Amino acid sequence: MRSDLRPVFALCDANSFYCSCERIFRPELRNRPVVVLSNADGAIVARTNEAKALGIKMGEPYFKIRSFLEQHGVAVFSSNYTLYGELSHRMAMAVASLTDATEQYSIDELYCRLDGLPEPLVDVGRAIQARVLQWTALPVGVGIGHTKTLAKAAQHASKVWREKTGGVVDLRRPEAVEWLLRRMPVEEVWGIGSRMRDKLARDGIATAWELSQADARAMGRKYSIVLERTIRELQGESCMDLEQSAPAKQSICSSKMFGKRIHSIEGLRQALATYLHRAAEKLRKQRSLCGALRICIQTSFHGEGAKYANAATCIPDYPTDDIRQLTKHAMRALDDIYRPGFAYSKAEVMLTDLRKRGEYTQDLFTSSQPERTDALMAVMDRINRRWGHECLRTAAMPSSPDWGMRRALLSPSYMTDWDQLWRVRCV
Repeated sequence: MRSDLRPVFALCDANSFYCSCERIFRPELRNRPVVVLSNADGAIVARTNEAKALGIKMGEPYFKIRSFLEQHGVAVFSSNYTLYGELSHRMAMAVASLTDATEQYSIDELYCRLDGLPEPLVDVGRAIQARVLQWTALPVGVGIGHTKTLAKAAQHASKVWREKTGGVVDLRRPEAVEWLLRRMPVEEVWGIGSRMRDKLARDGIATAWELSQADARAMGRKYSIVLERTIRELQGESCMDLEQSAPAKQSICSSKMFGKRIHSIEGLRQALATYLHRAAEKLRKQRSLCGALRICIQTSFHGEGAKYANAATCIPDYPTDDIRQLTKHAMRALDDIYRPGFAYSKAEVMLTDLRKRGEYTQDLFTSSQPERTDALMAVMDRINRRWGHECLRTAAMPSSPDWGMRRALLSPSYMTDWDQLWRVRCV
């Protein structure tokens, strides 16, 4: 029976997640440097250790170092979110099969509770590693601690000292906590970052250990309740439990740079309809209704050529999640702000004033969303979940736009598209 009744958290993090996903189906890349680019092939967003050893930095613009990458044989990929999302889902299933409660923190990170599982918990961490590797072929690190912040710190240590730890670090003993925090820069603490690092430096705090020794309440009054909570977590007091379901978003945005410039209002209509389709799917998934819609169009602010940007906000007749109504209002707003003669590079859709169903009082003289609309949207979502999220869409949304996001180095969607399944040739 445990003498320490404090909770035990573990953070499971896939190593170089995007790059590891690409390597699964390209075994010849196992020891070769690999990088993954951001939307529209703009900048480096993921690197393997081999790529880091070449001095390649996160956020480096692709066009600036393209020749360097080619010269050093670096494999370059466009972001394949369909592939990454599927592997993230399978990783979560693998972890959940060995634990009782989990929280998806990000696409490549998953918190779980290890309370009540048999000691040593390092063996549980290695079992999680083995299960994820068996089910997904993804290498993961596991950090264990009495708080989520300490589990995050332990996971950081599992990366830094991977060879010594095997990728699993148990940070529950006080002497282990002190040893690590004394060697951990304060900006590496979960939620601190460079801005808070500079503020803390003026207080003589440079390491995670020095932060953990600060007066939590006084620092909370001076800076924020978030920093107070972080300090308490570093001291071993659990202030954050697992979130079993993500909180509903207060706004939903869909925005991307075009693969090539758009010179017509028809092209912008197609783009806005496409972004609205995706935003409305997220809106319905969290069972919210939209009370206000904002659209924005703009040219590039770099290089030559005329510059223009404008936005418009429109209010539907009633809070709605009906893609037809949202698209109708967006098209009317576009007519008001569109100006011919410009080369547009980006459009944005923002759903705001989001309201949970049943959590607001209807105006006696304002109609609510019709029941037949609810039924239609439900059928649409069921069909799209079964056959692909763009199977049913508004007529304003094109199937394969020529202005789509530039992804010239996109790998196949090996796991979700029949036409792109991995083919193995037997000799």
